[in-house]
Amino acid sequence: MDKKLDTIQPIFWRENQLQLLDQRALPQQEDWLNYHDANEVAAAITDMVVRGAPAIGVTAAYGVVLAARKAWQQSAETWQQAIVEPINALASSRPTAVNLFWAIERMTALYQTLPANESPEAILLAEAKNIHQEDIAANHTMGHLGSALIDTDSTVLTHCNAGALATGGFGTALGVIRQGFADGNIKHVYADETRPWLQGSRLTAWELQKDNIPVTIQAEGAAASLMATGELDWIIVGADRITANGDVANKVGTYMLAILAKYHGVKMMVVAPTSTIDWQLEDGKDIPIEQRSAEEVTTIQGQQIAPEGVAASNPAFDVTPANLVDAIVTEAGVILSPSLESMKQIKPEQ
Repeated sequence: MDKKLDTIQPIFWRENQLQLLDQRALPQQEDWLNYHDANEVAAAITDMVVRGAPAIGVTAAYGVVLAARKAWQQSAETWQQAIVEPINALASSRPTAVNLFWAIERMTALYQTLPANESPEAILLAEAKNIHQEDIAANHTMGHLGSALIDTDSTVLTHCNAGALATGGFGTALGVIRQGFADGNIKHVYADETRPWLQGSRLTAWELQKDNIPVTIQAEGAAASLMATGELDWIIVGADRITANGDVANKVGTYMLAILAKYHGVKMMVVAPTSTIDWQLEDGKDIPIEQRSAEEVTTIQGQQIAPEGVAASNPAFDVTPANLVDAIVTEAGVILSPSLESMKQIKPEQ
């Protein structure tokens, strides 16, 4: 792998603390924030310091480490009871990204096996680091699998940011794009700006520029005209939750792209680790969709852009039906034409 395409990481455990790249400040400045408390980590997830389903999961795992440290320091006898409240705060920080709950459940299952009279921090930290490194390794695997689906010199469109910033490193959708560019399969990338947080123009364009991958930003409303030119080969996106039948919850606007792609004969690829799959939900109608503040729509960086007092709808995600998706790429394999039956190819044994 070309190391020049693997230089961005938004999450570090350094100097005995969690460090997060504040994604709200990008691309104007690169600010790193330090965290010693799980409740502060939960607030960082809610406030979009860190975002993207895999990155949220990794961050939450480190948050459990901080919760355990504080609980142990407060009482070596009752730390397993004291840790519950901050873990609940982490779990309630964002409702849609299933990786959050997956990581917390994995960390919880481990701490519940630990003896009550020994400090849990070292063991839990090792597990959080495992989750972090497994995510990066999965992204590289998905990068190769996804690139193999793309013809030479293709043009692709991505929505929101499913890159290194949204993961432990390298990225899901942008991992495929990075690998595809290195392989000569992708020549140009279009990035939707992604209102209201502008993750496409602020984050995706920043990442691709750093890796010298040709990128053009466009408003979401320009996607149909781009597809009508016949120049676009693939839409490549990430996911915050995938159900057992292959329905996909991703940044709002993805469903619209999938409908446009079907009409124009453009292929649709979803790239996500298996930790993003919620096998308990058969289809997308039961995925909880986070409703965020109206101010995110009516203002930009505190500047009012709509009439005072006007109502605003702000769903953070929408659900794309599986029959609009051509391929779901995971580290466990590729599912073409996803369905309840085909998804079983990568379902772990019970």
